[in-house]
Amino acid sequence: MNNVLKINFGKRRRLANVLGLTLDGSRLEGVVLRRTNGSLQLRQTFSVMLSLDPLTAVPELVGREIRNHLDAAGVRERRCVVGIPLKWALTAHTELPPLPEADAASLLQLEAERGFPSDIATLRLADSRCPLAAGQQHVTLAGIPNAQLAALEQVLAAAKLKPVSFSLGLMALQPPGRRSPTRRDDELVSQPAGPESRAPAGILALAIGESQVGLQITRGGVAALRALEGAIEDEAGRRELHADLVAREARITLGQLPAELRDAVKRIRIFGPRELAQRLADEMELRFEPMGLKVELVSAYAPNEFGAQLPSEAPVSPAFSLAARWLTGETPVFEFLPPKPSAFEQLVTRYASGRLRSAGAVAAGVVVLAGGLFLFQEMQLILLRSQWSAMSAKVQALDGLQQEIRQYRPWFDDSFRSLTVLRQLTLAFPEDGSVTAKTVEIRGGHTVTCTGTAQDNGALLRTLNQLRTADGVTDVKLQQIRGKSPMQFSFDVHYGNGGGSEN
Repeated sequence: MNNVLKINFGKRRRLANVLGLTLDGSRLEGVVLRRTNGSLQLRQTFSVMLSLDPLTAVPELVGREIRNHLDAAGVRERRCVVGIPLKWALTAHTELPPLPEADAASLLQLEAERGFPSDIATLRLADSRCPLAAGQQHVTLAGIPNAQLAALEQVLAAAKLKPVSFSLGLMALQPPGRRSPTRRDDELVSQPAGPESRAPAGILALAIGESQVGLQITRGGVAALRALEGAIEDEAGRRELHADLVAREARITLGQLPAELRDAVKRIRIFGPRELAQRLADEMELRFEPMGLKVELVSAYAPNEFGAQLPSEAPVSPAFSLAARWLTGETPVFEFLPPKPSAFEQLVTRYASGRLRSAGAVAAGVVVLAGGLFLFQEMQLILLRSQWSAMSAKVQALDGLQQEIRQYRPWFDDSFRSLTVLRQLTLAFPEDGSVTAKTVEIRGGHTVTCTGTAQDNGALLRTLNQLRTADGVTDVKLQQIRGKSPMQFSFDVHYGNGGGSEN
């Protein structure tokens, strides 16, 4: 029993073996890796075409097909890290001013509601932030429909697999914030001296898949993420890459970034089959080398890519990268696996309604304990009634005096609380008129509701921060924001601990 109590149910046990899976169109690729003594060993690798679509076909049938392929490849590992298709991800972008983390989270939720075409309650959301000048951040929001994740979980369960992570394979190939392994010192961004003076140059990564090309721009975080549909077509059983389309979309994506991030991109890294990747590299060199961007065709991992010794036959693939980064303890930037109950919670749920040998003894103990508590409560009530009988006459006399005092007490509040609240509210609003109030409602002498207009998010947030530091203000809550520039707002302010004198 003592050993059971010592179990740490919240700590995740580090895996020594894992199956890396990536789903790209109808192609399923996988590798089985093992970590031993600071090195990674490649146990199995396979690549197959699925005849059933995991999103539309019956999950049991798709799971059985995957299980058959795994058995044919000799794969027995059940725990897997899964690279979900990039085309499943919905993305949106926003800029975040310097804010406390609680306010930043609220603002990002509002931006997600505004930027995504569906209800964010139906999405599994993640975000990545790229630092900008003056403490600002460029934020990339990514969301995947919960229905698609649930369908994938059902398929994996039918295939007798246990997922430990859902992420994007392109991010495993080129993690955000990671310098290119072949980076030289002249590829660092030129910045003034300071904590970010040695920030890594931005990287535009392109991954050639089965039916699309994944595009990712990173610099300390994910600046852009796209799946370029139509970049690859199947012509008479042969895949044809439209390199000009990829180059054009890459140029458009760079042009949509803030100038600070766009100018920081110094390298283009291309992943994929040798022939198609070389063709794309030639096109990108022609279009982007005059702009100062160097093109790199990635055909092998750097020796220190994962902080562990790699096998000589390690394939450069999303599946291998996902498995290797998970085994070496690197957490994905975008994690889309829905949260699971802890082992203890599962144990309680499993046996809460089961037949236990000690159920009768436990029930009897509960009855005895409940009877003892009721007896103790009755004794306390008898004691309190006795005390009340002794003091009731004095209490009634005091109540009569209190009623006479209330009758002649002033009905007004001599603290001028409403004027004080309005003064604090006026001092918080900027004098340049960038934030103006339309209505101000004071309830109970301490709760103020204010509506109005603001030129932008920054002006409104500065006003709210000014209110939070005002004397007597104990709470400021932003209730509603509509529009962009100008934007309409509504917020509540709690002043002091309550009203003044009352009758």
